[in-house]
Amino acid sequence: MSSLECMPGAKPERDSAKHQGGAQPSEKIASLAVARADILKASVLIVDDLDANVLLLKRTLEGGGYTSITSTTNPLEVCELHRTHHYDLILLDLQMPVMDGFQVMASLKEIETDGYLPVLVITAQPDQKLRALRAGAKDFISKPFDLAEVLARVYNMLEVRLLHLEMKKYSKTLEETIQELDASREVLRLKSLEEQKKSEQELVLAQQTQESLLPRSLPEFENFHIHAFNHPTRYVGGDFYDFRKLSSGEWVGVLADVSGKGMFAALLSSMVLGALSMEFRSRPQPQEVLHRVNELLCEKSLPSQFVTLFFFLLNPDGIGQFISAGHCPAYLYRSATGKIEELVSGSCVLGMFNSVPYPSLPFHLDQGDILVVYSDGLTDAQDPHEEMFGEERLLRIIREEAPSGSHALEQKFLKAIEEFTQGTPQTDDVTFIVVEKYQ
Repeated sequence: MSSLECMPGAKPERDSAKHQGGAQPSEKIASLAVARADILKASVLIVDDLDANVLLLKRTLEGGGYTSITSTTNPLEVCELHRTHHYDLILLDLQMPVMDGFQVMASLKEIETDGYLPVLVITAQPDQKLRALRAGAKDFISKPFDLAEVLARVYNMLEVRLLHLEMKKYSKTLEETIQELDASREVLRLKSLEEQKKSEQELVLAQQTQESLLPRSLPEFENFHIHAFNHPTRYVGGDFYDFRKLSSGEWVGVLADVSGKGMFAALLSSMVLGALSMEFRSRPQPQEVLHRVNELLCEKSLPSQFVTLFFFLLNPDGIGQFISAGHCPAYLYRSATGKIEELVSGSCVLGMFNSVPYPSLPFHLDQGDILVVYSDGLTDAQDPHEEMFGEERLLRIIREEAPSGSHALEQKFLKAIEEFTQGTPQTDDVTFIVVEKYQ
């Protein structure tokens, strides 16, 4: 589900206290961030039938630091050039003789088989913008050119494009891992104890891969204390959480529960987290972000796969909004009254139904208030007699420990889970977030 950092090149850090005793993730695990230097080295093709426009765009990009720029005034050459060089971005004029930009995009779709056209269209006709986006273009530039806008849109497009390519590589690695594990399942059954131990080490490595999706360290946001915990079942789980600070000064948090267990859940988790990270770079509104992620899941995931998610956004004053996409209720402890409020928005789970809305609801945290977000693995945790932890016990702990602050509440949660389960193997991940507004 990378940390939800907004600036290019930002890289999350992991909470070392969260999984004490675990091995550190491999340094080769793919990063979901793109460095500015890589963006400036990306390959760009300029397509316009007017030499003056080509020259202006080329000089603008070179002035912005881009170093790999190709151009052509002949639209008939575009497909062959792209087939040979696989450009990261194509600046494409729509109005050209012999072959217009729409025809060029239709031909490019035969090359970009995954459906992603790295095309930024150029047009002086406002009524053609929507048609271009529907044809597969990812953005547009209006004529006459605003050079600052050109640089901004090119940078954003390239950042998303390179993240898209990085995610494809990362997903392929996970898919290959799944295939390897499936192929070896029957062989593992017949292996000796020493070979089984080796297989166990491979599963631990898979766990490290999943853990790398979580922040390496929890962020520090103005006026807030943040605590988080995740314990996956079967080494590789489907729960994750993340945080991102926005350029507006607000910050967002998310806790998601992916259906299923094992590597399949890990693969879906990585896709959701990557999609959230990419969407928040270009769409700051949470309603739009979840709508786009839902469409992606409906298109790419299996019919039986879905994701529940609790999303919240806050500013330094504690004012914000939340969306609960089929997730269990979050609880908000009010320090002034000792009362506990239930936060539920009633939106649909992600990945089941296309084109459903994800409206947000307002909420706020005053000084001393504490927000608790969790996955159902917490309340469904079982003791040796198969009794569930339950919401009643969870609410009692919040009511008794929240007056002592978020750190005390987190420690009580951990102690209560350990004492209740008594080492009983669990069937679902246990994940929670505790957020306190301390001033």
